[in-house]
Amino acid sequence: MSYEQFLADEPVIVTAALTGGVHGKEANPNVPETPEEIGEAAAAAEEAGASVVHVHARKPNGKRSFATEDFQAIDDEIRARADDVIIQHSTGGTGAPDDLRHEPLRTDPAPEMASLDMGPLNRYDHLTSENTRGLVDSLYDEMESRGIKPELEVFNDGHLNEVHGLLERRDLADPVYATLIFGPGTLTRPRPRNFLNLISNLPEGATFNTLGFGPHQLPFATMGIMFGGHVRVGLEDNVYYERGELAESNAQLVERVVGVAETLGRPVASPAEARDILGLSDGYA
Repeated sequence: MSYEQFLADEPVIVTAALTGGVHGKEANPNVPETPEEIGEAAAAAEEAGASVVHVHARKPNGKRSFATEDFQAIDDEIRARADDVIIQHSTGGTGAPDDLRHEPLRTDPAPEMASLDMGPLNRYDHLTSENTRGLVDSLYDEMESRGIKPELEVFNDGHLNEVHGLLERRDLADPVYATLIFGPGTLTRPRPRNFLNLISNLPEGATFNTLGFGPHQLPFATMGIMFGGHVRVGLEDNVYYERGELAESNAQLVERVVGVAETLGRPVASPAEARDILGLSDGYA
């Protein structure tokens, strides 16, 4: 992906990360937690211009869940309320046994996409999400067997090396789709030169998604649009609309980045166009 592809007017795919698995309504009362709330948020995000929704499941107490039945309840609500949005499940997690990390892949039908964290990262003061190569391979193998496209989550330069390593161990279908993540801690330091370095080192033919945490969400989404990539926004990654002003909804964050794309003259992909770009099937009835 490059500035030339921006000039070629390829549609930009907007992903809405609806809820996440860490903060909840204590951080922003508008964060959706129940299946009904997440289904409504997905429908509103699609109407605002998102073609993909990134999904985490919650227990009734608002805590993170990996259970297949909890993802199933959310998917059922999304399909009942949204038109044709692409559902992308999260398999990421901290301190969860490897077998639980597989459960989000086992809904009926399977999600069209699922995240695949490409390596270890620190969480809080005393926790690390390991994401060993063995786990990465086993998650990928189940995704392949169920027809799920992996979204390779790249939190730092080392994780980009792991993408190249995965391509040596497994035969990924084109196009390889990597989310480049910028922010604090184990994440890539949010500097424009680091963004340019990462996209220049992507595997040949890969396409990328751009994710900036907190105040970096909008500027890095703008760079992603300008350099021919795709973008992710939402309340999982940023609970604010402006400094000191909580976001009203995921749809509000989607609307803003759609406005940026339109201002820059780049069309926004419909779910059908996103499926074509990502090499997915025809969606759901």
